[in-house]
Amino acid sequence: MTLNGKIAVVTGASKGIGSGIAKALAAAGATVVVNYASSKPDADAVVAHIHAHGGTAFGVRADMSQAADVTRLFDTVRSEYGRLDILVNNAGVAVFQMIEDLTEEAFHKQFNLNVLGYLLAVREAVKLLGQGGSIINISSILSTDPYLASSVYSATKGAVGYPDVCLGP
Repeated sequence: MTLNGKIAVVTGASKGIGSGIAKALAAAGATVVVNYASSKPDADAVVAHIHAHGGTAFGVRADMSQAADVTRLFDTVRSEYGRLDILVNNAGVAVFQMIEDLTEEAFHKQFNLNVLGYLLAVREAVKLLGQGGSIINISSILSTDPYLASSVYSATKGAVGYPDVCLGP
């Protein structure tokens, strides 16, 4: 697979699965925007790894649950490259609690990032994708096979995990 000349945004790319996705896209030739919310040192390490392996990447801080931050992230892509080819919606948070211990704060923290954040990113990405490109939403097996104390997290991943969700014409 070659992604030479492609521009990719990976949300939540400073660690874990997002870090691996960012590195793989860069290894395939894409220029990668490494999004992070709070861990600049981790994002810098991902960018440094990509550069050390001959790739192109830069980090952009944006809390994906905040519309203004999401808009700023994609405005940065627009000003740097004028287009986008790949969005990987990966940023997420999990709070595992028994339902009797669930707080509104924990509920909103998960839904605001795991669902609203994905939708905000898609809203901005489609403005840059033009006539082609890919949007990949990272979900979880817990969306269809939840376990104890995962009801809210599982619901958020179910909301974004079905491939037949129509994003537009």
